Amino acid sequence: MLRIYNSLSRSKEVFSPVEPGHVRMYVCGMTVYDFCHLGHARMLVSFDIVQRWLRASGYGVSYVRNITDIDDKIIRRAVERGQLMSEVTDFYIDAMHADEKALGVQSPDSEPRATQHVPDMLGIIAKLEENGLAYQSEDGDVNYAVRQFPGYGKLSGRSLDDLRAGERVALNSAKRDPLDFVLWKSAKDEEPTESKWESSYGLGRPGWHIECSAMSKALLGLPLDIHGGGPDLKFPHHENEIAQTEGAFGGQMANVWMHCGPLMVDSEKMSKSLGNFRRIRDTVAPDGLADEESSYTANPREAEMLRFFIVRNHYRSLQNYAPDNLRDAQQALDRLYQTLQNVSAADVQIDWTQGPALAFAQAMDDDFNTAGAVAVLFELAGQANRDKDAQAAGLMRALGGVIGLLQVDPAVYWRASTRFGQAVSVAGADSLSDAQIDELLAERGQAKQNRDFARADAIRVQLKEQGVELEDRPGGATQWRRA
Repeated sequence: MLRIYNSLSRSKEVFSPVEPGHVRMYVCGMTVYDFCHLGHARMLVSFDIVQRWLRASGYGVSYVRNITDIDDKIIRRAVERGQLMSEVTDFYIDAMHADEKALGVQSPDSEPRATQHVPDMLGIIAKLEENGLAYQSEDGDVNYAVRQFPGYGKLSGRSLDDLRAGERVALNSAKRDPLDFVLWKSAKDEEPTESKWESSYGLGRPGWHIECSAMSKALLGLPLDIHGGGPDLKFPHHENEIAQTEGAFGGQMANVWMHCGPLMVDSEKMSKSLGNFRRIRDTVAPDGLADEESSYTANPREAEMLRFFIVRNHYRSLQNYAPDNLRDAQQALDRLYQTLQNVSAADVQIDWTQGPALAFAQAMDDDFNTAGAVAVLFELAGQANRDKDAQAAGLMRALGGVIGLLQVDPAVYWRASTRFGQAVSVAGADSLSDAQIDELLAERGQAKQNRDFARADAIRVQLKEQGVELEDRPGGATQWRRA
């Protein structure tokens, strides 16, 4: 029985979708004006885990994750570069997809762009105006009248009296109340033509919050079973979504609200605004990747390490980024792959009713407790190593696949170098190409056939000094891996 922590009720609840057997899940995605950082990685992986486990549990899932492709920052970036907004957003959407591929994040079922749903947004704004919850101010903007919605603050736990102008909402004399937020922004002469739409309110563009109200209803209907996003979206974005959607249509917008925890750097949340972020591509792509490149081929060992770094913690917990923590994650993941190298994994069918698989399922059913699920993987690794148990290794690999881990061929995994495997990197670990290593192994094999064991030993030492470790297997085969 799946139980999920609901940010709205502030408690774990037994999950029961509106339509039995089918889950409608909406997650707020990226504003595409720059590359994704590790904080984004945590959100992407966290909700990838959610949809994977829902499907593994037998649910049909309609998973929508939007793209914000109209925004002040996007307009600014386009003007700075002398490009169309669509050129900027297309580039960073491609880059985001490359990051998702590197992290093993499966594509959502639908990935709508805000610019595709402007008529839906205008329809909701009109309904809000009819219901006395929206008004057009003297500057041409259309604003939401926050104090007219009785439930405002129920998600974030904030009262209107606690919200002061200037904290989250810039003071604007054209608004009736400084807490009111914009639904439709009146066009400015200096803004590019492609950022302006015709409407009954004049030329303009949508505010940020109205986008998700429109896209979620248009693609999934109401109420949503699950609405998710990053920790910084609870207020004001999700609070404002609730006000808009429920103010226009009544009822409840979503039955379950989920928020992943923040990724911290020295006790501060990783974010672009604080300048303390590290990009996903800087962690998983080969050195020297140019900013002009949107797509890339990730290092399989480091890419899975980053996913493992995120998955080994519960999605709601605080997680601290530090190089030592990445090294620890790499070393832990290496131990699981060492098991798969040492013990041939049998093909197994997962029986969820008993043993380690049942323990894995119980952990995941407890609010997607991936930390508990990963602990099961290590227990199976211990059994496989101790008993040379191919079934245990196979079950470890199969369960790992449920959460997007351990699916790389061990030979491919070990041939990839890593910057995070040791506190002090091995000198020369990247100096030899795969082809050069294979040539040396072939020479070593010939030397052993010629009983020139001194030469064979010298090649082993040479490779070790250059960060390549050898393992001679039964039957004469030799496997190698980069340290």
